Amino acid sequence: MDHHIKSVKRPDPSREQRPRGPAPPPPPAWRSWLILAGVAVTLLLLLRPVLLGSSTSNQPATLTYSQFLSDVNGGQVKTATIDANGAITGKLTDGKSYKSQIPVPLQDNALAPLLESHNVQVTGQGPSTGGALSIIGSFLPLLFFLGLFLWLGRRAGRQLTSGLGGITGSKAKLYDASKPSTHFSDVAGYEGAKQEVSEVVDFLKNPDRYAKVGAVGPKGVLMVGPPGTGKTLMARAVAGEAGVPFLSVTGSSFIELFVGVGASRMRDLFAEARKRSPSIIFIDEIDAIGQRRGGTALGANDEREQTLNQMLAEMDGFDPSTGVVVMAATNRPETLDKALLRPGRFDRNVEIPLPNQKERAMILALHAKKKNMAASVDLDAVSRGTPGFSGADLANLVNEAAIVAIRAGREEIATEDFFVARDRIMLGRRDATNALLPNEKRSVAVHEAGHALVAVLSQHADPVSKVTILPAGHALGVTQQLPVDERHLYPESYLTDSLAVRMGGRAAERIVLGEVSTGAANDLAGATQLASRMVREFGMSPRLGPVGFTSEDPAYLGDQPITSRQYAEATQRVIDEEVERLLKEAAARANQLLSDHRAALDRLTNLLLEKETIDGDEVLAVVAGPATPPQDAPTLSHTGSASEPGTPPTP
Repeated sequence: MDHHIKSVKRPDPSREQRPRGPAPPPPPAWRSWLILAGVAVTLLLLLRPVLLGSSTSNQPATLTYSQFLSDVNGGQVKTATIDANGAITGKLTDGKSYKSQIPVPLQDNALAPLLESHNVQVTGQGPSTGGALSIIGSFLPLLFFLGLFLWLGRRAGRQLTSGLGGITGSKAKLYDASKPSTHFSDVAGYEGAKQEVSEVVDFLKNPDRYAKVGAVGPKGVLMVGPPGTGKTLMARAVAGEAGVPFLSVTGSSFIELFVGVGASRMRDLFAEARKRSPSIIFIDEIDAIGQRRGGTALGANDEREQTLNQMLAEMDGFDPSTGVVVMAATNRPETLDKALLRPGRFDRNVEIPLPNQKERAMILALHAKKKNMAASVDLDAVSRGTPGFSGADLANLVNEAAIVAIRAGREEIATEDFFVARDRIMLGRRDATNALLPNEKRSVAVHEAGHALVAVLSQHADPVSKVTILPAGHALGVTQQLPVDERHLYPESYLTDSLAVRMGGRAAERIVLGEVSTGAANDLAGATQLASRMVREFGMSPRLGPVGFTSEDPAYLGDQPITSRQYAEATQRVIDEEVERLLKEAAARANQLLSDHRAALDRLTNLLLEKETIDGDEVLAVVAGPATPPQDAPTLSHTGSASEPGTPPTP
């Protein structure tokens, strides 16, 4: 059973963004008052008639037209001023002012003779054209809003200009040599990789040594390996050992909406590095911009290719960058452009693989320094139980073990806490609500007992470490095998035994329960994949011969999807037949072993039903000879289980 643990790179709080150039001076304080002053003046002009009218103490009396005619006939009107709109204003004989309005539909030709007959002083007033102040008052609001729009437009333009400068500028984070840095002592294991990159340190520290001999230091170092193996940590250790500035940037930060931004940022990045020469540029996930060129260059592809071309030009020597070393990391070296990997650009290709057992123990010891560990903790035993774990996985394991200890109410981390944390990471949390039915529990016990028994009886299989029928995550049961030594080559005998172990659970169900269940689904899928690789890649088929159909490129992120076959349809038929033969032979072998040791299978099943979890020594004791068996569980009808047994690692 393969387990993939994802690690999240957390940002370092000690990193800070380097400011780009001097900050622009703040605007004068009086500018902020211009808008308020303009609003106040505009409101004053608009409300001037109201304000002036409300401040006059002698308000004219408003008379209806009928009342106005009555007052004229009564001799109470002294003066009358009639404007072009028919408004009548004037004074009464008692000195009070009045105002009235001639109705629009009314055509009173007798008004003038009436006023004249009562000795009223009549004055006519034509249309008013207004003065300069009135004209200014009318246009001032328009001028104010026009000025406001112009000011906002200029301000937006300045912001856009500064924003474009920020977009095209480098997004690299600078780590100065004066700050606390990482050294090789902070990187556990990987002595071979350290030796490879030590030349970069020596070149940055002593460039004169290389100049005297005529040698040129490496321009680029490409670090490849699975996720979480410490490629970024290794690059920071190089910068710490050399004592030079370290500019870190990710490949995706070069790509923006605007075409050409990535190339501009690349130029700015190398310019900043040259200013601080000698220095190191580190580009994480370089495959985001360094993928193979080709096809139609449209949109984002065009932008990526322009960025890659600019990077190639910067590293090619047209503009020498003495003292600047480019380091990059990727999980997908098979996708990189060939021009990026040629000599003169990336001169070193350093592989940082998953750590072996000795390196895992060193990494665990490094992370355990900051934890309160019990004196009895055996990190070597923990390292042997974590094959395939990366450095990030081991750091997470130590933290999870500390959490397990806290939950148990202890202040020290014990060895058992590591194994509980490992099971939680690989299998998931044990859920008490996911209880099995009695018949399901017996089916899972039979299934796991079959795996364990075939593994013990197979000469070349890995030893059994633990067998459990406690549900955890998607697995209802697990048979865990751990290798004694780190393997680099897998002989055919080991692979055939692995196929038999995978088929052991299904064979046990058929022998004991009389039928198989859905619990063998993952076993069949893993066995089919392994058998297919034995035929297609490893040349372990007598009919097909020593022919391998595989890619030479490493795939650190898992198997890549096959887009096209490199062989004919007839060859595919032979491959299918050979895969079927290997699986049937493995199933027959597992069935034969379990049938010959039926008593041991029953004892192991009953022991699992009693204890639910047993270790490898108990499995060996059961297989070695009869023991006092526990009370046999009643035979129940079988309805199928969905167990997910553990399997040996796939080469």
